[in-house]
Amino acid sequence: MNLTQLTSQIILMFILMLVGLMINKLGFMHAQTSTDLTNILLYVVSPCLIIKAFEQTFSANRLQMLGRVILGILIIYLLMIAITQVAFKHVKDDNLRRIMRYGAVYSNAGFMGIPLTSSLFGSTGVFFAVASLAAFNIFSWTHGISLFTGKQGSRRDNVRQIVLNPNIIAIIVGLVLFIASIHLPTIANSAVTYVSSINTPLSMIVIGNSLADVKLNRETLDKRLWWVLLLRNLLFPYLAIVVLQLMGISGIPLYTTVLMAACPVAGIVVLFSLKVHGNPGPAVALMSISTILSVVTIPLVFALVNLH
Repeated sequence: MNLTQLTSQIILMFILMLVGLMINKLGFMHAQTSTDLTNILLYVVSPCLIIKAFEQTFSANRLQMLGRVILGILIIYLLMIAITQVAFKHVKDDNLRRIMRYGAVYSNAGFMGIPLTSSLFGSTGVFFAVASLAAFNIFSWTHGISLFTGKQGSRRDNVRQIVLNPNIIAIIVGLVLFIASIHLPTIANSAVTYVSSINTPLSMIVIGNSLADVKLNRETLDKRLWWVLLLRNLLFPYLAIVVLQLMGISGIPLYTTVLMAACPVAGIVVLFSLKVHGNPGPAVALMSISTILSVVTIPLVFALVNLH
């Protein structure tokens, strides 16, 4: 993996985030606009990108490797969940403890991981990255939300959130296209390509817009959050490297899965905090600082991949 290329791509994405920040400061994007663009990304653009990635000639070896990657990701998630359960069990503040546990485990795989993967590795990268995206949605809407809602969470609602998630539906459709070697008609394929091409710039602009409203202070920036940042940005991505390489996974499947694991804290931690009427301040601070630090930590993680 070319670290110069990776670093350049991350810098480019942060420039796009700065564009989003400036758009916010100029008053061109309001809260409703940001929500609408987020929905467009989640429900339209991202599914198109996933379907495009699966639209290729069937390969048994590639499908077998995807299965191995899925198994590796499952092991990584179970290890991360176990580690955070032990590491943060002595945090007495319920709101802070659940934010720390969620923030350490779940990365911004959809909004930052998929655009980065698409830019660096194209459709082949996205093909393997969807395994991380599927795992994120499944674990986030089961274990993740249970950290916040406890026994209040409805299993039926959680299952519905997973099954009806547009990215999960796109993965299922994509797998059918891949296994059956079905190609979309030319016009439909062109439409999917055009829509998926806006994923990277639009995602970064939306993230930059959300960072523009962040206010960091002593109340939101608890010193214990630095342990979460260490786990999320460095140690857990390194854990992913070790697990995947022990399983014999290398090349693009390794790079894309590590890249998804090295992404900063998932923004949904803020939404889950608001869902249970908790103080979202620490969640916002955690997501923001993790995102800013990722410009340094993601290349560092990939330097570790090359050293391993």
